[in-house]
Amino acid sequence: MNRRVTIADVAAQAGVHKATVSRALNEATRDQVNIETLRRVQKAAKLLGYVPNAMARSLRTSQSMTVGVIIPDLTNPIFPPVIRGIENYLSPRGYTALLANTDSRDALEQSAVHSLSERQVDGFIIATGLEDHPLIPSMFERNIPAVMVNRGSGSIPYPLVTGNDAAGITAAIEHLRALGHREVVHLAGPSNYSTSRVRKESFTTACADAGLTGVVVDVPSLTAEDGERAVDDLLSRRRTFTAIQASNDLLALGALRSLRAHGLGCPTDVSVIGFNDMPFAEEFSPGLTTVHVPLQMIGTESARILLDTIETGHIRPIAVMLPVSLVIRGSSGPAAAVR
Repeated sequence: MNRRVTIADVAAQAGVHKATVSRALNEATRDQVNIETLRRVQKAAKLLGYVPNAMARSLRTSQSMTVGVIIPDLTNPIFPPVIRGIENYLSPRGYTALLANTDSRDALEQSAVHSLSERQVDGFIIATGLEDHPLIPSMFERNIPAVMVNRGSGSIPYPLVTGNDAAGITAAIEHLRALGHREVVHLAGPSNYSTSRVRKESFTTACADAGLTGVVVDVPSLTAEDGERAVDDLLSRRRTFTAIQASNDLLALGALRSLRAHGLGCPTDVSVIGFNDMPFAEEFSPGLTTVHVPLQMIGTESARILLDTIETGHIRPIAVMLPVSLVIRGSSGPAAAVR
C-alpha cells in the first residue's frame, strides 16, 4: 500500500519548513506566506497528491471539523442551492457538512440535533420552518454555535441569514400595479413560519401603499398541492382578482395548475408571481415571474458566520439580509380589464 503523503513530504518537495507548509495550506493563515512561496507549496502539494488529515487536525484543535445542517424538507427545490453554498464554503476550509432532513417535525428536529451533537459537530446551520422553536433556546443556553437560515428565531439572538423579503414583495406588487392590476390575492404560508409572516405583512403594507385591494388566503403548507386547492376554492367562490402573488414558487406552481384546470389563461386572465426563483422556475408554463433570492449566497454566508462563531467562541446576534430582485418572465402581464 502506498504511504500517505505528509506535510514533511510537501515541505521537502517545496524546499521550505513544515510550519510554512501548514500556514500556506490553511485558509486562515496563508496570508502570512509570501506569494511566491505559497505558489511553490501549492504546486508541491498538488504534485504529490497531498490531502490534509482532517482527523489529525481535529485532534490538535479539539474540533471534529464537521457542521450539522438541519433542513426541513430536502424535496423543496430551494434547499439544494443553499446546501451547495454551505459546502462550497466549508470544504476548502477542511470542514464537512452532515445533513439531516426533518420534514418540519419538532420531534425529528430534536432527534437530529441530539444525534449530530453526539457526533461532536462543531456547530449547526438550521433552516427550521418554525419561527419560535423550543429547541433553539435550549441550544443557545448551552452556548452551541448555530446560524439560522432564512428563518427568524424569535427572541433568541442567534445569527440570521435571509433575503430581504419585504423588498421582494414590494417589488412584486409595484410590478402588478404598473400593469394595471387592482385586485391581488396573496397565497400565504403557515403563520408560524417567519418567512410566511413577513411576506404576508409586507404584502398587506405594499398593497395599501399602492392603492390596491389585497386579499390574503392562508394556506396550510408551502406545497403545490395546497396552492392548487387554495385557488380552486377561490375560483369556486367566484372571487374577483386579476393577479396572484404567492409566498413561494411551489404555491405559484399550484396556482398555475388550478388556472389551467379551470380554463383560465396566464397571464391573459390572471397573472401569477412567485417567490424564491427556485431552480427550473423558468421552465414553468409560462415561465414564472418571481422574486429571486440568492439561495446559494445565503448558504455561503451562513457557513462563513458559523465558522467565525466557532473560531471566536462568541455568538453574535447579527442579521444579514441579502438583496433580492424581481425576475420578470411570462406569467405576469397587463390586467385583463385594461387590455
